[in-house]
Amino acid sequence: MIRVFYGDDRVAAQKMVVRQLGEDYEAIEAENLTANDMPSLFLGVSLFAETRAILIKDLSSNKECWELLPKFVAECPHNVVIWETKLDKRSTTYKELSKDKNVEFKEFKLAEDPNSKVVFDIFDAAFRGDGAAAVKMCEKIETTNDPFMFMGLMTTQAIKKLQYNNSRAPRALKVLAAADLDMKSTSLEPWTIIKMALLKIGGK
Repeated sequence: MIRVFYGDDRVAAQKMVVRQLGEDYEAIEAENLTANDMPSLFLGVSLFAETRAILIKDLSSNKECWELLPKFVAECPHNVVIWETKLDKRSTTYKELSKDKNVEFKEFKLAEDPNSKVVFDIFDAAFRGDGAAAVKMCEKIETTNDPFMFMGLMTTQAIKKLQYNNSRAPRALKVLAAADLDMKSTSLEPWTIIKMALLKIGGK
């Protein structure tokens, strides 16, 4: 069985690598492989055991070797994990492997911060020019959320807008920077400062 691990939760993936391969496994960096290495890697046996435990990192980044992989799947006697930083599901090789019963794909995905969508919706309302609606939405969640974390997430959203060259983004970032400073240096309630900032961002 060949297992392909991918996704952004590297810690969970590493734990599963150890669970599948044990502590004593061969670690191979795919960038160092050539097409000539593939037969010995997937079919060759060691002096100590017929079955090997092998971890191969980022095989798909080595296009030549990745495209050869389907040829070795059926006959491979070893316990192999291929750990991908990124996996292109549009590739011909992926589509071929996904149909093979001898290959198992497993995604390790970091859980999304449940607050991130709420922040996005509130910030987006203000950014569209509806500061009043943003404030109303904010009032519904302020008792259960941390204002400083909320401010950080809003700033992240503003930076994303700036990266897309949105003309309103610089002003929004300036408002958020001033609000962040006020939260740290004045006696006003943090949520009051945030709501004032939302109204400013939503202004024309």
